[in-house]
Amino acid sequence: MKAIVQRVAQASVTVGGEQISSIGRGLCVLLGISLEDTQRELEHMVRKILNLRVFEDESGKHWSKSVMDKQYEVLCVSQFTLQCILKGNKPDYHMAMPTEQAESFYNNFLEQLRKAYKPELIKDGKFGAYMQVHIQNDGPVTIELESPAATVDLKQLTKLEKQQQRKEKTRTKVPSGSSRERNAPRNKDDPSASSGAEGDVSSEREP
Repeated sequence: MKAIVQRVAQASVTVGGEQISSIGRGLCVLLGISLEDTQRELEHMVRKILNLRVFEDESGKHWSKSVMDKQYEVLCVSQFTLQCILKGNKPDYHMAMPTEQAESFYNNFLEQLRKAYKPELIKDGKFGAYMQVHIQNDGPVTIELESPAATVDLKQLTKLEKQQQRKEKTRTKVPSGSSRERNAPRNKDDPSASSGAEGDVSSEREP
């Protein structure tokens, strides 16, 4: 799961020329749901968003207060394009959760936000609709959040790729004939047993 969190002076969502949602000072959250996301990732993202310290305190000290501390609003907008993978210059969205599942998951995300905070301070756009999102970024301050599972998967993928590369290198290393000959047991009466004897080609083996 990925989220782009912006500290805003105000933000709103318009659909078909009609404003359907708006907030004053607070956070605008663009949320991209992956097909691999579970309740664990959802709960992690809810905690992060609500506890992210991007506001100043009463004395003006920056990065001291969260949206909950300040009792500000949160506007959420579902944005599957955050799960984009580029193939050349063309966006590919196969990592985004399918629409039917994503709508239910997104609604659950909103429900968890409202349970953890104040329901009346959580606003959202219209899932699946063509929206105009108006954001007045305050700062600007923009934070990119990603669920731990996605990070672990990337590290694991890198590890697996390296293991595969090592296996491929191992397969390409075939012992040379001279190496097999040198490692084979030799009879002490064999005149060629000496490393300097005629017929010993070990010195020709590549390093």
